[in-house]
Amino acid sequence: QVQLVESGGGLVQAGGSRRLSCSTSGRTFSSYAMGWFRQAPGKEREFVARISVSGGITTYQDSVKGRFTISRDNAKNTVYLQMNSLKPEDTAVYYCAAGRPYNSGTSATGYDYWGQGTQVTVSS
Repeated sequence: QVQLVESGGGLVQAGGSRRLSCSTSGRTFSSYAMGWFRQAPGKEREFVARISVSGGITTYQDSVKGRFTISRDNAKNTVYLQMNSLKPEDTAVYYCAAGRPYNSGTSATGYDYWGQGTQVTVSS
């Protein structure tokens, strides 16, 4: 069992930055690929970024490439999402998720564990 807790959300002006953190419990963090997803009001949950077990491979949604960076610290059982040049359309609840490396990709169905989410609001 893996428990995930996101933090770092809040209100930020357009063009600003925010770093989200996702702390995990359990001794198997380093066995899981980690992803960040987001869900805006009235919209489906969408993929944002994914990082491999070792951290050597990262994948991003096209709309966040060059602005967001996903990283992980396996010693601290934590995954991060650094968000720069934020836009109002980035406003959403952001979720982190853990999944087996061979199952997890850009689809939410490939992830086994989810956090409760943290709200990010970008004002124009």
